[in-house]
Amino acid sequence: MRSATDAYQGIPAAELVEADLLRELETVHRTRHDTLLYGSADALTAHNARMAELEGEYLRRHPRRRVAAGRTRAGARARASQS
Repeated sequence: MRSATDAYQGIPAAELVEADLLRELETVHRTRHDTLLYGSADALTAHNARMAELEGEYLRRHPRRRVAAGRTRAGARARASQS
């Protein structure tokens, strides 16, 4: 049985179908800045936990996801050397 805190955080990420997982990830990322700036300590703690749970589930499902070259250390160094 889930506690009230669990219910507030939503369905466990592992139980979400792919479309719902992606929607939840979009929502948690969209609300991150406002939660950081204006949320209570409890709200930020809950947000951190939910974001980690959702991102962890996404990475578990997609261990070989496509990584853009510009999002790596080598890509960042290449951009810096061009400046």
